[in-house]
Amino acid sequence: MRTAKFTFICIVTAVFVLAIVAGIFLAEGALHPGRRQLLAVDQRQATEMANSNGSDLTDISILAFDGVVLRAWNLRPRNNFTNAVVLSHGLSDNRSGMMAYAQFFLRHGYGVLMPDARAHGMSGGEIASYGIRESNDLQRWLDWLQSDEHPTCIYGFAESMGAAGLLESLHSESRFCAVAAESPFSSFREIAYDRVGQFFHVGPWVGRIILRPIVECAFIYAKWRYHLNFDLDSPEKAVESTKVPVLLIHGQVDSNIPVRHSRKIATGNRNVVLWEVPGADHCGAIGVAPVELERRVTDWFQQNARGTSRGKAPTSLANL
Repeated sequence: MRTAKFTFICIVTAVFVLAIVAGIFLAEGALHPGRRQLLAVDQRQATEMANSNGSDLTDISILAFDGVVLRAWNLRPRNNFTNAVVLSHGLSDNRSGMMAYAQFFLRHGYGVLMPDARAHGMSGGEIASYGIRESNDLQRWLDWLQSDEHPTCIYGFAESMGAAGLLESLHSESRFCAVAAESPFSSFREIAYDRVGQFFHVGPWVGRIILRPIVECAFIYAKWRYHLNFDLDSPEKAVESTKVPVLLIHGQVDSNIPVRHSRKIATGNRNVVLWEVPGADHCGAIGVAPVELERRVTDWFQQNARGTSRGKAPTSLANL
């Protein structure tokens, strides 16, 4: 009897220790993504893109609320322009990954701001916070745009982690005339369950049920070590109360962030439109349907330009 009790205590202790160690490993891996440096070839390609679209490219930097240096390219059309769009890239990428999107916005006469997220590219910072701090960084970029560029409308376009940060900013940011977000997650907790399941090539139920102690330990560790409360990281909740019109774009076969995330976000606000892209994987709309993507996004921005009726029911997807 005593041996069985001792064995049980040892097993429980081992499971507890394993959950803590695995949780720390999970948290550290997520918070320290690989950094893709900005290369000289990226700078040349951006300069060529600017010149071919009648724009001037400038390297700019600002300070985040915590003193981190944030860096970006600003592309200003040489002809007078009215509106600007901020492009936010995904995890472990940098601003150069958004050049294909910048091209079609420049063709439509927008000024384009292309930041490196904190802990990415040439921006400072040691950890990525998946929207918690990035949403505040985005507000700083809007401050810069308003004070230096004076656009009539500011729009946002983002993908993956950048999309989640863009939507998270809507909890307190109302200066966007409209935004478009491709492949966002609905909440950090929900995507954490997906990541654990993907590691074992199964569904999110593994992280939600069997391996939940590991996820909980990761959340507790991040809060203790880095003062990041990921339970508050919820683009879904931020979008519920926003008055900013939101266009969600999500590939129906997204193997990274499943389409159910955008479906969850879209359920709580009548100003949200969801375009599910058949045959598209993660952030794959530009590869599967580039012409339609350009049309839908620019039409969405034009439809919600300042001076048009705000708060009306969005145009149906058939007409967008």
